[in-house]
Amino acid sequence: MSYTVKAEDALADLGGFDAIIDVRSPAEFAEDHLPGAQNWPVLDNEERRIVGTLYATSPFEARKLGAALVARNIARHIETHAASLGKTWRPLVYCWRGGQRSGAMNWFLGQIGFRARQLEGGYKAYRAAVRDALARLPAGLELHVLCGRTGSGKTRLLQALAEAGAQTLDLEALACHRGSVLGALPDAPQPSQKRFDSLLWQQLRALDPARPVFVESESRKVGQLRVPEALHAAMRASTHCVWIEMPDAARIELLLQDYGHFATDVEGFCGQLEGLIPLRGKEQVRQWQAQARAGQWAEVFGALMREHYDPGYERSLRGHYPHVEQALRLPLADGGAASLAAAARALV
Repeated sequence: MSYTVKAEDALADLGGFDAIIDVRSPAEFAEDHLPGAQNWPVLDNEERRIVGTLYATSPFEARKLGAALVARNIARHIETHAASLGKTWRPLVYCWRGGQRSGAMNWFLGQIGFRARQLEGGYKAYRAAVRDALARLPAGLELHVLCGRTGSGKTRLLQALAEAGAQTLDLEALACHRGSVLGALPDAPQPSQKRFDSLLWQQLRALDPARPVFVESESRKVGQLRVPEALHAAMRASTHCVWIEMPDAARIELLLQDYGHFATDVEGFCGQLEGLIPLRGKEQVRQWQAQARAGQWAEVFGALMREHYDPGYERSLRGHYPHVEQALRLPLADGGAASLAAAARALV
C-alpha cells in the first residue's frame, strides 16, 4: 500500500527516508531538486514535450499515450534500480505538483510492497518551503562579515575559518563564482537560481543560531545569481564587520594565483574586460587588454586593483554596510596558509 506525506513533515526529516526519488524529466531535475534526490524520470524530456503538446488538442489521447510511456519507464526503473531492494525500503517520491507522475510511481512501488511515500504538493511545495525559509532564517543568525579589497584573501580566510571549526557561509562556493566581472570559474558553470536557493537553504538549516556565522561582504548578486534579500539585509545590518588589510604586492600575488587560468585563455580574459568599457572607457580597457596580450599579468591585475576594483568596492561597501567604519582591523601579511591559520585562530 502507498501513502502520501505532507511537505512540512517530509522536509523536517529527509534523512528518515531510504531514498528520495524525483520522477520529473531530466531537464526539470537538472534545474533543481530536493537534497540527495535520484532522478527516475517517468517521462524523458522529449516524451514530456510530446505528451504536453498532444494534451493541448486532445487530453484523452495525451493521457493514453502518457500512460503507456510512464508504465514502460516505471518498469525499466524497477528492473534497474529496485530489483535488489528489500520490502522495508522506504522512498519519498515526488514530481512537479505531487500529481499523476509521482502518483503512478508511488502506486507501483506500493503494490510491490515497498513503504513508499508520495510528497504532497511535490517540488512546488518544496520550493515554497525553501522560499519561506530563505526569508525567515537569516534574521536569527549572528553574522560576522569579512570585508576587504579585492585580492585581500577574504575567501581564503573564510575557508581557514571553516577548517578552524567556525561556522561559515561561503556564498561564492555555492554560486560557483568569485563575485566580480572576472569571477566566472573555468569549467564550472553557475547553477540555476533555484538550485542556488536550494543549496543555500541546506546550509542555513544546518547552522547553529547560537554561534557566530562568518560570511563575505557580497553584493546583491554573485555573478548572475541573486542573494536572497533577507540574507543580504541581515549581512548589511550586521554590527560585526572585519576589515582585512593586505599589502598590495601580496594582493597581486594572490590574484595571479586565483586567476591564473586566464594565462591560457587570454582572449577570454580580454572579452570579459569589454564589460568594463561603460565604467572605465574604451581607451583604458584597451590598455589593460594590451598588457594581458603581452603577458604582463602582474601589471594588469595591479592596474585593475587600483583603478577599478578598489574605488568601486569601497564606494559600494560604505553604501551597503553602514557599520564598516567601526570594523575590526585584521592585518594579513599574505595569502599563505600560515597567515590565514593565525588570522582564523584570532577570530575564532
